[in-house]
Amino acid sequence: MSEDLTGRLVVTLDLGGVTGKAGLMDRAARALALPDWFGRNWDALADSLCDHTVWPEGAVEQGLLIVVRGWQRYAEAEPEQWRTAQEVFAEAVDRTPALAVVLALGGSS
Repeated sequence: MSEDLTGRLVVTLDLGGVTGKAGLMDRAARALALPDWFGRNWDALADSLCDHTVWPEGAVEQGLLIVVRGWQRYAEAEPEQWRTAQEVFAEAVDRTPALAVVLALGGSS
């Protein structure tokens, strides 16, 4: 199966230097320009990823591609939290056809 991801609005979620859930939530809030009322928990992240009304401008029309980079050290430091993050990303993608989340390899040093 192949999927054409070209033409989507690309947002980079850089997790370089993130060592905990709070840091991941802060980076996600900044990268996605989430509103101040974003709850900074897993449910709020899942809801925000699926809610077109809080997506960056242009993403609704184009679709949204989130590229997660610098995630390897976080995954090693917090494996349980990282598994939860992956589940949240996967669930959001399954629920929202206009959304794609990819993990960039490399760049972990």
